[in-house]
Amino acid sequence: MIKHCIFCKIARGEIPSEKIYENDNFFSIPDANPKIKGHSLIISKKHFETLLDLPSTLGTELLDCIKKTVLKLIDKHKSEGFNIVNNNFECAGQAVKHVHFHILPREEGGKVPRVY
Repeated sequence: MIKHCIFCKIARGEIPSEKIYENDNFFSIPDANPKIKGHSLIISKKHFETLLDLPSTLGTELLDCIKKTVLKLIDKHKSEGFNIVNNNFECAGQAVKHVHFHILPREEGGKVPRVY
């Protein structure tokens, strides 16, 4: 973990958060600055800067966290679909240098938000 990383601080419990779902290596929380209703984040508990740094062996747990989070968000917000967004490196819009995925519950006819 990195001392100054905001997502590492959340993972360590130094910054309180409302967890939507959690397993051994990932957790999900509502986005602090949501682009749309239900906008949430999937975050690795260990510090990996980008998706390329994330070990492939964590793929099953990542998918578990994504699916369980999405199902809860769809139920809570009565969504009809969802987007998953993952930005890697600054030129692609990655603002926090800790791998994370944006989950965006969607409704029919809703505008696709920009998630940088």
